[in-house]
Amino acid sequence: MPSDISTFTTPSAERPPAPVPVDWAAVEDWLGLRLPADYRQLADRHGPLDFGEYVWIHVPCGQQDRFDYGAWLRETHREARIAARNLPEAERPALHPEPGGLLAWGCTRGTDVLFWDTSVSADPDEWTVVVRHSGPIPGSGLQPWHRYDLTLTGYLRHTVRDAWELPTPPGPLLGPLPGTAARTAFLPDAGQWTPPAPVPPRLTAAERRVALETGTGTTALRLLSPPPARPYLGDGSWEALWAELGTRLPGEYVRLMDEYGAGIWGGWLRFHTPLRTGERRFRTHAESIANAYRELHAGHPEWYPLPIWPEPGGFLSFAGSIDGDCLGWLTEGRDPDAWPLIVWPRHADQAPPLAGGLVETLLDWQRGRLFTPGFAVLDEDDDPVEFAGFEPWDDSAYW
Repeated sequence: MPSDISTFTTPSAERPPAPVPVDWAAVEDWLGLRLPADYRQLADRHGPLDFGEYVWIHVPCGQQDRFDYGAWLRETHREARIAARNLPEAERPALHPEPGGLLAWGCTRGTDVLFWDTSVSADPDEWTVVVRHSGPIPGSGLQPWHRYDLTLTGYLRHTVRDAWELPTPPGPLLGPLPGTAARTAFLPDAGQWTPPAPVPPRLTAAERRVALETGTGTTALRLLSPPPARPYLGDGSWEALWAELGTRLPGEYVRLMDEYGAGIWGGWLRFHTPLRTGERRFRTHAESIANAYRELHAGHPEWYPLPIWPEPGGFLSFAGSIDGDCLGWLTEGRDPDAWPLIVWPRHADQAPPLAGGLVETLLDWQRGRLFTPGFAVLDEDDDPVEFAGFEPWDDSAYW
């Protein structure tokens, strides 16, 4: 029988552990792997855990808008795959669902990620722990990935140690941690997780070629990111917005907004609601960004060199990323259709204006071909179709 963590932990009085139903046959069929018996026992007895006030042990469960076990695994493995590209190719670990790939089971408040090494044995009860630490660990060289000759329960038991036991595991261990086990605070209402049903490809092979290779303009963009049936632009008019701003806006932008409306592209790039009236209107957002840039320019003009709207040729923002990057125009000259696009990057030096127009820029970005500071970049193994998309907003959205 597997070892139980209750032999070295005490349940929290404020947030006592509580099990969540798990259909192990369905979960393991979805994973294509059997899971260690001690992990299944832990989940059946304790549910999702805040272990030692530092480690989150994720079990197959879900809570609306908070956690989905399958989505967490996919994103965790993707991030680990990207992080591993910093290693020499021969040292990069495989990640599930690759055969023998690492399979995540938890993470820490310090952003360490904990995996099993499924290549160790065909018997999951012999899988040992691999940790991707958040950074190099003192005394361990520059390598953030560490392998331990310990199973899940053995690793957890060592983290609540009072002293080292021999043989000492290789590499640094977390802790010592308090021997506490609590229901994960952000999952108070976690329930049973159902593996997602297989989804047929969103695009046919011919449509993929158009979307990713041969198509141009809005023809390809509509395939990657279908427009909504009812785009939301607000309750005003373009003429009223132009009167308030003192200028027209580029025709390509107006046509794109008429088709798509306000919303978020690829879960990352947010377009202001252009025609909303009242406090949250387009001008409010544009002025807020202009004021922030102006303050930064006053302190460090060498880092923030752009003129700011409504100055001649000034930067006028119409969209921004969830990471704080801003996309806008340099309002040069009297013809808005000739205004160049430019990004004010949050975490990089200012780059020159973009070479293409708005639709071309969106298309290149969603195809994974735009490499300019301030735009999120797909990993080389990502499927652009999976990450593309447009989610429309309504009047309840702040932007």
